[in-house]
Amino acid sequence: MWRGLWTLVTRAAHGPRSPRSCMRQASGAPAPGSGATIFALSSGQGRCGIAVIRTSGPASGHALRSLTAPRDVPPPRSACLRLLSDPRTGEPLDRALVLWFPGPQSFTGEDCAEFHVHGGPAVVSGVLQALGSVPGLRPAEAGEFTRRAFAHGKLSLTEVEGLADLIHAETEAQRRQALRQLDGELGHLCRSWAETLTKALAHVEAYIDFGEDDNLEEGVLERADSEVRELEVALGAHLRDARRGQRLRSGAHVVVAGPPNAGKSSLVNLLSRKPVSIVSPEPGTTRDVLETPVDLAGFPALLSDTAGLREGVGPVEQEGVRRARERLEQADLILAVLDASDLASPYSCNFLDTVVTPAGAQSPNGSSQRLLLVLNKSDLLLPGGPEPSPDVPPHLLLSCLTGEGLDGLLEALRKELAEVCGDPATGPPLLTRARHQHHLQSCLDALGLYKQAKDLALAAEALRVARGHLTRLTGGGGTEEILDLIFRDFCVGK
Repeated sequence: MWRGLWTLVTRAAHGPRSPRSCMRQASGAPAPGSGATIFALSSGQGRCGIAVIRTSGPASGHALRSLTAPRDVPPPRSACLRLLSDPRTGEPLDRALVLWFPGPQSFTGEDCAEFHVHGGPAVVSGVLQALGSVPGLRPAEAGEFTRRAFAHGKLSLTEVEGLADLIHAETEAQRRQALRQLDGELGHLCRSWAETLTKALAHVEAYIDFGEDDNLEEGVLERADSEVRELEVALGAHLRDARRGQRLRSGAHVVVAGPPNAGKSSLVNLLSRKPVSIVSPEPGTTRDVLETPVDLAGFPALLSDTAGLREGVGPVEQEGVRRARERLEQADLILAVLDASDLASPYSCNFLDTVVTPAGAQSPNGSSQRLLLVLNKSDLLLPGGPEPSPDVPPHLLLSCLTGEGLDGLLEALRKELAEVCGDPATGPPLLTRARHQHHLQSCLDALGLYKQAKDLALAAEALRVARGHLTRLTGGGGTEEILDLIFRDFCVGK
């Protein structure tokens, strides 16, 4: 009986039997022109100290020998100083470090060579032209090196996405999140979920095949139901958290709002470290929404400066106020700014009543819009004078003129944005792309069909569909269109 059950486990799995083998198994999606040997400049364009040019493919060894003749390839993974020459004319090109990475122990899984040349444009151009003259070599397409690594099982699709995010990371939080995904944390988690579904599917199919023979131990179906329920809880928790990962990748929407002349534009300029907004003592200077991407305390954010909230004195300002209120509704985090020396003014009181207090109130579902209240112009407060009224909600004192209180504001922003975007240093791996969310939601929907199924054959099919979505999330069975979309964002040489 157990021999038959093991046969069913294997049949249900349809693939790798361990997380490690799954990660290293080829996806079955061939890289474009996989029979050719490709080459490209892998370091940045422009004049630099060292430029890295690399090749990947079966003719890499021939290319290395052609440019360093009569020398043979160096020992694997050891840097050697060689004179590079044009194989057509024998003209010296540069004296460079060369490295040899025989497959499959290389980034792409193919034979690879690297040329660490001096970074002058003439040197780089000469070496690239020399490589182009070697038979069997052609210039690489964007992302082709990484696509070959994926095709040869060196990277899963989630790891490929982590590598892309790492290349494009602009803040500390983005770098940490990308490294976690590149290390395979999300892929490992999905594969463990897929294993859970494989076991549940094996139990259901075992009951279908052997249930009438009374050879199965009791509780087989109950165990499958229990495993599915636990997985539903885990998937639901990750899906509820999905927006945080996407904000971390693309940036949280932080809206600076307040009455006229509170110092909103000054605060935007201070946080962005550049003159984004015009600062003037004249009320109503900002008429439209001004947006700028910034690094706020290590987190990516889209910072929006808005018109002062008051009854507009003209149609243009009225439209600016309307747009400001619209942005407030869309904000992930509101930076509410008031003049610390003018808290009793009608504008300040109205802003406290209509924006600050409602944002702090919990909605029926237990959520509330995140808001930081900043009392600006603290330099105008008299030393030893009275503190702001105790009726004012919790706040931070700041002077955009002197910078006093900025460190406290940045620390408060770091804590708020860690809640909005998720803290990549702790907790489970985040879902950073809509593709991740789609496959997990589809998996959860299939598990719902499993619970509703009255027929065991339909229940087994629902588990198989659910498992298929988890497999596709990490790269198994992906279509060419999806792969093209992911790899097109890579630069040439990566």
